[in-house]
Amino acid sequence: MKKVILLALFVSGSIFTYAQTAAELKATQALKKDSISAIQGRVDALQGQIDALPGWKKGAFGTIGVNLSNFNNWYSQGFPNNSAGNIGVSVNAYANLKEAKFFWRNAATVNLNWVKIDDKDDPNDDDGFREATDVFNITSLYGRKVSEKFAISTLGEYRTTILNNFNDPGYLDLGVGGTWTPTDNLVVVIHPLNYNFVFSKEDDIFNSSLGAKILADYTRSIGAVNFKSNLSLFQSYESGDLSNWTWTNSFSYTLWKMIGVGFDFGLRNNKQEALNYSINTLGNTTDTFDTVNNDLQTYWTLGLSYAF
Repeated sequence: MKKVILLALFVSGSIFTYAQTAAELKATQALKKDSISAIQGRVDALQGQIDALPGWKKGAFGTIGVNLSNFNNWYSQGFPNNSAGNIGVSVNAYANLKEAKFFWRNAATVNLNWVKIDDKDDPNDDDGFREATDVFNITSLYGRKVSEKFAISTLGEYRTTILNNFNDPGYLDLGVGGTWTPTDNLVVVIHPLNYNFVFSKEDDIFNSSLGAKILADYTRSIGAVNFKSNLSLFQSYESGDLSNWTWTNSFSYTLWKMIGVGFDFGLRNNKQEALNYSINTLGNTTDTFDTVNNDLQTYWTLGLSYAF
């Protein structure tokens, strides 16, 4: 009986000691987290001061997504013998010069994606990778400061695809107006005088025109997180059918050294592209700007990321 009592006391003491130790460790952990948060706050403040210094600021980050599969005699699916794959690459780079009286901001975005599905039982199907997502965009913005937050500016922006139909269509915006920079990370461009040059073999569908250009870009790095959001909008003075807008977003989180997880998505509305696709790809030759189904264009990529 005494042995049982002693054993019970020993177990109870062990449990109490363990509970006390766990509570002490959690309390210590909470203090460490507070210290880490305070240190990170000071680091972010110093980074803000560094970003505010004059001179060049350069950087880049990207995402690589790879998904490959192979099936043999997997009878429960429609194509029991097949191989499939998806490869995506995106890169966001910038080079910005900031001086007391002017700034010069340059950025490039590339997002490419290839897909394939090979039915091994069909010798006539396409067994290679085909181009899917195809985005190429470069911008150059020069501003002469009127105040610390506002500048008279000129912008050049070029957009096209590079895997298929390079510069067909291609868009080149050139314009002048004003730029608002409320923070070092946010740039808002409003150019009421802008010409949208459109390059294409289909001159009866794609047309250049004069209009207004609005561009908003937010790029920021906070510790292990890189984020970029860009909205580019052209409003034609000639016709709403010639207007277009594109909104792209890139996010990456570094998990180990320079490697992490990345996610990209984009939205676009362009009636000229919709009409060209309907007539020349789908064969709807009777379609016009008034009848074409102008669906919202979208893409997204999820995969491993690499921060430069």
